[in-house]
Amino acid sequence: MADILIKNTKVLYNNYLQPGEVVIEDGKIARIGKDIRLNSVDKVIDANGALTLPAGIDVHVHFREPGMTHKEDWYTGSSAAAAGGITTVIEHPNTLPPVTNKKRFNAKLKLAEKKSIIDFGLNGGVSHDMSLLSELWDSGITSFGEIFMAESTAGLGIDMDTLENALIGINKLDAIPCIHAEDEEVRLKNQKYLIHDMTPMSHSRERSNMCEAIAIEKALDIVQKNHLQVHFCHTSTKEGLGLIRREKYVSQQAGFNNITCEVAPHHLFLSTRDWDRLGSFGKMNPPLRDRSSVKILLNSINDGTVDMIASDHAPHLEHEKDSDIKNAPSGVPGVETLMPLMLSAVKKNLLPLGTMVDVTSRNPAKRFGLVEHGKGIFGEGYDADLIILDSQLRKISADDLHSKAGWTPYEGMEGVFPRITIARGEIVFDEEVTGEKGRGNFLNGKGSSMDINS
Repeated sequence: MADILIKNTKVLYNNYLQPGEVVIEDGKIARIGKDIRLNSVDKVIDANGALTLPAGIDVHVHFREPGMTHKEDWYTGSSAAAAGGITTVIEHPNTLPPVTNKKRFNAKLKLAEKKSIIDFGLNGGVSHDMSLLSELWDSGITSFGEIFMAESTAGLGIDMDTLENALIGINKLDAIPCIHAEDEEVRLKNQKYLIHDMTPMSHSRERSNMCEAIAIEKALDIVQKNHLQVHFCHTSTKEGLGLIRREKYVSQQAGFNNITCEVAPHHLFLSTRDWDRLGSFGKMNPPLRDRSSVKILLNSINDGTVDMIASDHAPHLEHEKDSDIKNAPSGVPGVETLMPLMLSAVKKNLLPLGTMVDVTSRNPAKRFGLVEHGKGIFGEGYDADLIILDSQLRKISADDLHSKAGWTPYEGMEGVFPRITIARGEIVFDEEVTGEKGRGNFLNGKGSSMDINS
């Protein structure tokens, strides 16, 4: 007997938006068709003509647990994700303490398994001790990073020699290094000249376009020299994307697809024009960019240079952000608004629906080994990770969101929010959070000795 039948809906199937129905059994998509007749079904969802689409996969979140649970924890972070149409996340290692060894990994895993309402992977951190890489990989991490080339939360910044050794070591494990590309030397030089500049714009100048571009160029030099694979987190500049586009072309001509990159919504939908409105609440690393970079980022999604969108959800409380630009912490909440903002971009004809699905679901699943867990493919036999949504734009308001942060940089902007979110065949959001704590599954990485289906 089927668990759920979604009827009177529209689906994106074979890259065409068409009327359809979806049958869910045992947490999987069992059938996709136009007029499915069933003898019995536990639950029928009449979508009333609304869209049924693949849910999002966010490969870059910071849920702050352990160590900073006043900002966020695994329950509130995963609830925010589900409410925004995200059913799988990869959490990054710069918690307190950072996940740089097996003991810390296991401690975080236990916390996540008790609280998360959605499926998740965990990344491992990189320190100066290269012997810990294989230990983490064997434990089941998804990938390594973000690897900070400049100072960071939890003190995970590393120098260039350590970076090269780490990239080589990670690739020997057949794992993916995820790089936060900002050059510390450039940052410190800019910081010196801007030390008395207290305007919010000084943050964009300190971590300038060239700060990112030079870091990407240095990382690509290591990649080229040693024939490595790499993933760049939250790429934010026209110069940085230009370097990645060129290198991807050269690599692909040689038969390799070893370089990928992501873009964060705050670099797509905000710019330096928002400094006046946001002040220190707009502080993040990399920082807000000018409109010329924003335009290039959008174009680079459409031309395939950008592989995926990831939120870099990094919440802080309002009283923490309400400081001067030098002392306010970097980071903004975003996991709940990622899909609504991307769907609004589709509605406004800024990108095709199929491209939006690729960069929020299919591509991240393929790159980070999640297809093996049934993720990222809208097809029979894959996990029923779905959202049902009307295509109506709605004002974004912090009062409607679920993060502990209690605020959003997108206040008053428009998004298309899911009405229902289904994760592995279970409704986890239906105009309110319905998923139970601890129902989320850990998606172990391919280096793990654990049974992938356990």
